[in-house]
Amino acid sequence: MTETSVDWDVARQVATKISERNNVVSSYHYATLSPDFERFTAIAEELVAQTTGLVSEMGEARGRVADRPMWIDANIDSFQRLLRPLSHKLSNTDASFLKELGSKASGAEMGLLLGWMSGRVLGQYDLLIIEDENPEDQDIVYYVGPNVLAIEKKYGFPPEEFRLWLALHECTHRAQFTGVPWLRDHFLGLVNKTLESVDPDPEMFRDAAKRIIESKKTGEDIFEDGGLPNLFTTPEQRETLNQISGMMSLLEGHGDVTMDRAGVGHVANAHVFAKTFRERRNSAKGLTRIFQKVAGFEAKLNQYQAGEKFIQEVENFGGPELLNMAWEKPENLPNLDEIKSPDEWVKRINNQ
Repeated sequence: MTETSVDWDVARQVATKISERNNVVSSYHYATLSPDFERFTAIAEELVAQTTGLVSEMGEARGRVADRPMWIDANIDSFQRLLRPLSHKLSNTDASFLKELGSKASGAEMGLLLGWMSGRVLGQYDLLIIEDENPEDQDIVYYVGPNVLAIEKKYGFPPEEFRLWLALHECTHRAQFTGVPWLRDHFLGLVNKTLESVDPDPEMFRDAAKRIIESKKTGEDIFEDGGLPNLFTTPEQRETLNQISGMMSLLEGHGDVTMDRAGVGHVANAHVFAKTFRERRNSAKGLTRIFQKVAGFEAKLNQYQAGEKFIQEVENFGGPELLNMAWEKPENLPNLDEIKSPDEWVKRINNQ
């Protein structure tokens, strides 16, 4: 096996094993998913363009229904492309424990996260690094079939309305990354900046342990903005993560706002879907809630609500025209502090 920072075979095995739990695929409704999402992806792309003014520069969107193992494989492929610079860096280190034990432990951790997520994710747009190899497996809007059916059954959602509503959110993300010419490269630049500064130093684990102990004394919630991964970062990396988190909050909030606005006249139950999912995001309890917080998923879920609130307040200041200035250049994107205090972003943009 090639030495790498993550043992992807272990990750795939663990994730697939976890994903097999409660995997409802026997329903006769499953056969309707592919034709529905092919149709609704095309409709959603047009509605998103009309609502946001963002038009993809990569042609028509392609929707693909996946089962949980397929979704896991797609994400592992994406992570491998994204983390290749870090894998190369760690493979050249003299720290043998990172090469062997570390790679297997990281693989098991990644598998645990992907396995858990595979049972909750409904849709995902995948476009990070475009490579010449396997172009048909890139720039895809994924819908996780078993999870879609489970939600429709649990809440009694009308399938056609709900599926179009989902497509609107994911097609908004595609419009963001392929309709704003600089956005994808800027995002990847921030991620690579973080990866390039990773220092495989065991001292980092001791520092993280100290921060956890100190937080217990002060009552600080150190998992609020990024979970456990955020502990293993330097101040410089946290500044970059602040920019990434601000950007992702804007994108997720924009996705939710757009799916509601674009669905007017097409998705009569949009308000029901939105209310249900807001309650669902906040309903986790016990070990699930702890896992979400420690792994960073709670911070991810908070991005939706924070991004929506940011958009609402910015538009109260200056309407959609002011918000659209965020898409003009990378410097106009809000960081996480500005997401939490929209008036600070408005002041900065107006003073340019």
